Amino acid sequence: MEENSKNKRRGKSFLLSVLVVVISLVVGMIGGVSGIILLGANDGEYAKKIGIESVQIPTTKTEKIIIEESNAIISASDKVSPSVVSVISKQVYQDVFGRTLEADGAGTGFVITSDGLIITNKHVVSSEETEYTVVMADGKSYDAEVKSRDPYNDLAVLKIDAKNLPVVDLGDSDQMQVGQWVVAVGNALGQYNNTVTAGIVSAKNRDVETTATSSSAAETLSDMLQTDAAINPGNSGGPLVNLAGQVVGINTAIASDAQGIGFAIPINTAKSAIESIKNTGKIVRPYLGVRYVAVTKDIAEQNNLSYEYGAIVIRGSGIGQVAVVPSSPADKAGIVENDIILEVDGERVDADTTLLSLIQKYKVGDKVELKISSKGTEKTVNVTLEEME
Repeated sequence: MEENSKNKRRGKSFLLSVLVVVISLVVGMIGGVSGIILLGANDGEYAKKIGIESVQIPTTKTEKIIIEESNAIISASDKVSPSVVSVISKQVYQDVFGRTLEADGAGTGFVITSDGLIITNKHVVSSEETEYTVVMADGKSYDAEVKSRDPYNDLAVLKIDAKNLPVVDLGDSDQMQVGQWVVAVGNALGQYNNTVTAGIVSAKNRDVETTATSSSAAETLSDMLQTDAAINPGNSGGPLVNLAGQVVGINTAIASDAQGIGFAIPINTAKSAIESIKNTGKIVRPYLGVRYVAVTKDIAEQNNLSYEYGAIVIRGSGIGQVAVVPSSPADKAGIVENDIILEVDGERVDADTTLLSLIQKYKVGDKVELKISSKGTEKTVNVTLEEME
């Protein structure tokens, strides 16, 4: 009996111990939850008092940023899309067997005046024997006349007989920064009009060598914006816009041997062409008459140059791509191959202020003073800019 009594006491003691442990765990959990609530309610003040650092997980903030970016892309697309058009080409020709065939092509453009002026790429409307049709975002189509093709850049202006058209808002491409979001809108693959793609400005002031095609010759395009926004065949001539819905570039070329590398003509380069077509009915460009490469630190080191800025006058790799065009303003001023153009009327030529952008500030007939380095000697020459034919 005494042994049984001891066993009962041991059992009660064990149960009591277990009960105490369970109660302690429950109280601890409640205290922990309360502590969490207090931390949230008092923005970490309680945690600081007891020496605990509170941790903030920025889930809500991240979601907010993503939503804001998405809304900006949507807004930019909605703003520009009504002004984006498809440019359709149709050419009738005969093959070697005398059969009559028809060739179709497609590109993109955008409206720059409410009475029907449209800008696109020159290579989209390069043929003078081809008929062109413009299809608006609402599906209406118009016969288009090529008013002018830029003699220097890959630009052209079309005219359609229409009124009260929606017009794009032109931005300032000089203010674009590498890493800034942009949106491309165009007639992708010639089939999907007003296709929207998004990306960033990957680089600025790129020089691009284009490939010759059956309808256009190879040429060098300077000071281009590089973007990873998808640009497909058919997008040529379409707008590249910032998140404010302003056109900052004209989609022009892609790197065929890479992915996510496209190029656009800065809209500031096109602005003078737009003003010229409005005032004179054609695109008039002043030109100097040199082929050049922008001097960088690497180029200076590789070629043992005395300057890490400027534009070195150098011939191209193609046949007939001379350094100085014969009888051009540069030729008349005595500029020769390997001269380095350092300044234009006191403005330094560098990666941010290219020779092309400086020359395009002037008009045909303007006289400008160039500071150059020729055979190691600095000198100034005066040049009268002429119209590029």
